[in-house]
Amino acid sequence: MIKYKLICKKCKKSFDSWFSSSKEYEKLKKLKLIDCNYCNSTHITKSLMAPNVVNFSSENLNYQNSDKERLVKVRKKINNYQNFIKNNFKYVGENFAYEARSIHYNKKKKLKGIFGKATKEQIQDLNDEGIETHTIPWIENKDN
Repeated sequence: MIKYKLICKKCKKSFDSWFSSSKEYEKLKKLKLIDCNYCNSTHITKSLMAPNVVNFSSENLNYQNSDKERLVKVRKKINNYQNFIKNNFKYVGENFAYEARSIHYNKKKKLKGIFGKATKEQIQDLNDEGIETHTIPWIENKDN
């Protein structure tokens, strides 16, 4: 997600808005789907923004958890996500791109969500076609 400070050219007011990517912002702007919160004008521009930088000074670092404890927590959270996906989505293996297109273009086909394996190029092609995909870290081990 990316947050932009937008400025209305008509009323000169600014407001913030979130987008999934800069590409998504450009697409919505081109289609004139971004409008001013105050006057509904579609003449909107992005203002310059500074990046959001986190200050990791010694006062605000949390030293309670060791690196190993943090790793265990992250691994546990990933395992929870993986278990949820395995229990609620259909595994399609190497056929992910084919199955995603099949579901997307055949609107009558009512399947639950799918998960599987795809190359970066396949994922990019799917996204370019307007087929929404998400990549998550996957830990293969006997405890999953």
